[in-house]
Amino acid sequence: MSGGGGTATEVAAAHHPPTGEAFPGVPGVPGAPGAWSASDPYATALRTGRGPLFLRRADGWLLPLDVERWCARADAVDRAVLDRCEGAVLDVGCGPGRLVAELAARGGTVLGIDVSSAAVARTVRLGGQALRRSVFDPLPAEGRWDTVLLMDGNLGIGGDPRALLERVGQLLRPGGLLIAETAPVDVDERTHVQVVGVSDVGPTEPPFPWARLGTAALLRYAPGWTPAGAWTADDRRFAALHSAAEPADGRGAR
Repeated sequence: MSGGGGTATEVAAAHHPPTGEAFPGVPGVPGAPGAWSASDPYATALRTGRGPLFLRRADGWLLPLDVERWCARADAVDRAVLDRCEGAVLDVGCGPGRLVAELAARGGTVLGIDVSSAAVARTVRLGGQALRRSVFDPLPAEGRWDTVLLMDGNLGIGGDPRALLERVGQLLRPGGLLIAETAPVDVDERTHVQVVGVSDVGPTEPPFPWARLGTAALLRYAPGWTPAGAWTADDRRFAALHSAAEPADGRGAR
């Protein structure tokens, strides 16, 4: 994997400490989240490196979140995914930064973004570069990223798969690569959730829009993208897609 020179320069120039303010969300984008508070259950779990932690729907259904794996070093499955990355990589929803740190250790150009200050802080401590931003915020090197990662369920960001894929297409260079981790079951769900710990019974952070997509659902939301492979490893599922060779609006890479 080689890093793009211009993108590397812009990433380095844009990097700032985790206390920096996030840009405001882009108007008109549904569900573009703001920064989470430092006291939310997710931030607490990242600081300790331990769960349990869940996404909770309004009906009480809980989806366990694999905090311990996220806070560990990149495992063999992660590393195999990263082997597929091309050029400069943007990790959307980087969490505690294991993937950013692994790619940085390989000498690649990589930037993580996350709306959680705790996630950005942990990524920086691991030696990675990260910004506290939503994917829908203005970002460095738009239209020039070679690879975008949506791992660990981050296809759900914003609760609107079409809007998310459109945004990813804006971030990638023409013909760029998206690698997404999909749900381990064939599901196409759009809902609102809260992040909760096992003992959260009082007020929590407000619900936010989220989605869960299997591989088949992802492909249905991705007309104009070219499938580049789908695979399963250790009960985790992944799909790779290339964006259009030329943007639909005629915008070239800047």
